[in-house]
Amino acid sequence: MLEVNDLSLHYGQSQILYDVTLDAPTGQITAVMGNNGVGKTSLLKAVAGRHPFSGGKVHASGVSVGSGSAVRSARAGIAYVPQGREIFPMMTVLENLETGFALLPRDARTIDEDIFELFPVLSDMRTRRGGDLSGGQQQQLAIARALITRPGVLLLDEPTEGIQPNVIQQIGACLRLLRDRGDMAIVLVEQNADFAYDIGDRFVMIEGGRVRRRAEKSRYSRDQMLEDLAL
Repeated sequence: MLEVNDLSLHYGQSQILYDVTLDAPTGQITAVMGNNGVGKTSLLKAVAGRHPFSGGKVHASGVSVGSGSAVRSARAGIAYVPQGREIFPMMTVLENLETGFALLPRDARTIDEDIFELFPVLSDMRTRRGGDLSGGQQQQLAIARALITRPGVLLLDEPTEGIQPNVIQQIGACLRLLRDRGDMAIVLVEQNADFAYDIGDRFVMIEGGRVRRRAEKSRYSRDQMLEDLAL
């Protein structure tokens, strides 16, 4: 489980997040929703150690993550798929995947075959440079690279952005499979409301850097979500 308690974050003198509290249980997809500029990406960066937070606490499986250390977050089992993918364009698909080995002990530095079962296109393109892949293929590579570290928490920032519909379906199917394994908490930041609602189990609505609503899918209709996003 991922637990975020009273998290605050600043960029210089500007406060972006105000006492954000949420939890993301293992075996569920928690969708963090809200309009542009409300702090969703900043929240993921804080949890992933990409940006220091100015107050609050983050725990992954009971381990305190601390602030501003991507290494510490990764060692606590948090993997981050950033907006824009950030793959290495001059490295091959295989080399991109192998960058995840840095976190693992030497005897565990292998690529499980289930990575290629989840993303068959990557198996066919192991020797192709990352920069030569399509946007959808790069997104699949970014997710696969995160899974190399065998995380307990997977953070995804806008995984459907700029992706063709058939690849969006493949990514959705992959996330459902990962959820159903029951050994990973998935936190999804997504502007594609239909995609988020279809695969989400729980929803956290953020407005102006604050949590406005928390809801289970069974008690939160698609129309309610769209109404919240329209405010």
